[in-house]
Amino acid sequence: MAAELKLYRGLARQLGALLDGERDCTANAANTSALIQLGVSDLNWVGFYFLRGDGLVLGPFQGGPACTRIPLGRGVCGTAAARSETVRVSDVHTFHGHIACDAASRAELVIPVLADGRLVGVLDLDSPVAGRFSEMDQQGLETLVRVFVEATDLSDWLA
Repeated sequence: MAAELKLYRGLARQLGALLDGERDCTANAANTSALIQLGVSDLNWVGFYFLRGDGLVLGPFQGGPACTRIPLGRGVCGTAAARSETVRVSDVHTFHGHIACDAASRAELVIPVLADGRLVGVLDLDSPVAGRFSEMDQQGLETLVRVFVEATDLSDWLA
């Protein structure tokens, strides 16, 4: 647990420095997903989906090709977005309505991206290892999403 805490504190510092002075959403989402992919073990996909109309549209990511659009309320990403709360799934094969973009994925963690209390999108992390994401991972990654939100101009979603 101490190692995970140290990892996420370090990643939060690195992300803050990486995004310092840059407000562009695409650039910051790309660098955020790249840093997480490099810093967190056992991931096969990490990236953003952004709210467009009544669904989520693929944003910057690291990993193989992904689903382009996800309706609100469908799959882990759509469920997290519809609820505006983090959803952590130990085994996606047991999640009703799971959308299999990558057959190798077993565990998934989806964190809503909120600005001024409004949904902007989600950060999605997939792992080929069942049970990969702990409570500490969830808390650490929620902190990284807050760093992203604080550093990024999300006004297009708040208009």
